[in-house]
Amino acid sequence: MGSTQTATFGGGCFWCVEAAFKELDGISEVTSGYAGGKTENPSYEQVCSGNTGHAEVVQVEYDPVAVGYDELLEVFFAVHDPTQLNRQGPDVGTQYRSIVLYHDDEQERQASAYVEALDEEYDDKVVTELAPLETFYEAEEYHQDYFEKNPDDAYCQFHASPKIEKVREKFADKLAN
Repeated sequence: MGSTQTATFGGGCFWCVEAAFKELDGISEVTSGYAGGKTENPSYEQVCSGNTGHAEVVQVEYDPVAVGYDELLEVFFAVHDPTQLNRQGPDVGTQYRSIVLYHDDEQERQASAYVEALDEEYDDKVVTELAPLETFYEAEEYHQDYFEKNPDDAYCQFHASPKIEKVREKFADKLAN
C-alpha cells in the first residue's frame, strides 16, 4: 500500500457506515467516533443526548491508489439519505446528521462538487453539512467493528445488512477480497 489518506463521514448510526466502508478494497482502517461538535472527549451517552454538537462519524484510512476520495463519496452517499435533516431511518437527532468533514482543500472541493451534483438528482434538497475536521474523538471500544462483533443484533440485521448488500451489489468491482 502507498501512503494512506484519511476521510471522515457521518450518515446516521456509525455502525452501519463503518460496516459499509469495511467492504471496500484499499481501506486499511475504519474507526467509529464523534466529530463536528464542541464537547471535548464526549462519551456515547453525551453524544446521544444531542447536546454536544457532535455527529456519529467514521474515520476511514485509505490507499488513494486503490480507492479514490471520489469513490468514497460515491459509497457514502449510496448508503444513506442525504436529504433527511438530522436523522437516518429510526435514528433522530443532530448526532445522526449527514456530514462530510474534510481534511484539506481538495477534499472540500470534491465533496462540494459531489453534493452540488447530487442536489440536481434529488427532488428534495440535499442537506449534507460540509465542514473542516477539527477534532476526531474515537468512540468507545464496544462501538468499533460493531457489525462484525454483533451480526445477529436486530438493529444491525435491519439497518446495517441492507447497506452492506447495497455496497456489495453496486460496488462489486471495488470490494476487498
